[in-house]
Amino acid sequence: MYLLLSIVLSSMLGWILLMMGPLVGGMIAFGIVVGCLGRGMYLLTDIHKRLSTISPHKDKVQEAYDNYLKERNAE
Repeated sequence: MYLLLSIVLSSMLGWILLMMGPLVGGMIAFGIVVGCLGRGMYLLTDIHKRLSTISPHKDKVQEAYDNYLKERNAE
């Protein structure tokens, strides 16, 4: 249902922008597209920050030490 509403609203916005003329409509359309891309990048950065704090990264030295301890205890 939201997809259909989005398609209808986008079509109406496109028609309105077309009626405004190519220069004004193009500038407004460019602003909308760049604004959406900027907001998407901000949200992706926020998600990356939140996920990186939840799952800490192990460095190679820590992984090698953990593998050494596992092998030593297995013997």
